[in-house]
Amino acid sequence: MKTVGDKLEPFKVAGVKPGFNHHEENAVSAFEDITESSFPGKWKVIYFYPKDFTFVCPTEIVGFNNLVQDFEDRDAVLMGGSVDNEFVKLAWRREHTDLSKLGHYQFGDTTGSLIDQLGIREKTEGVALRATFIVDPDNVIQHVSVNNLNVGRNPEEILRILDGLQTDELCPCNRGLGGDTL
Repeated sequence: MKTVGDKLEPFKVAGVKPGFNHHEENAVSAFEDITESSFPGKWKVIYFYPKDFTFVCPTEIVGFNNLVQDFEDRDAVLMGGSVDNEFVKLAWRREHTDLSKLGHYQFGDTTGSLIDQLGIREKTEGVALRATFIVDPDNVIQHVSVNNLNVGRNPEEILRILDGLQTDELCPCNRGLGGDTL
């Protein structure tokens, strides 16, 4: 599994843009490829969940979505994905009221290339574990957390960790001292 200090290698997943429920709205496509080069100069918070249309996932996704402006205020792009494709993500947005017009990116890693690069494939089910990666603007992983399939995570804690990482970035005097920044 990739860990803190490792760099994201090239990847490409099918992204679904924020605010869309259909594959095209007002002559604009809901889809765009997301790669390691997308969102230059931004932090990336990439979270994975096993599959769309599952019971724990909507709660987490809504929790992350409720903080989307907070992540944006910190120059971070929020992206959630699973092994299901981009069309399934749009169908889930239409089907589940709380996911309608979701305010952050989703992505489908149907080949599992990013899941496998990061080393987070669950061995029995073949889906992504509930993993979260915070990646800095240079594509270096700064935080990793991984939960079992049935254990959700706290999006507010991910935001707190991002704050700590960015505080350390702003104050190089904290690096290597082992002290708490938050």
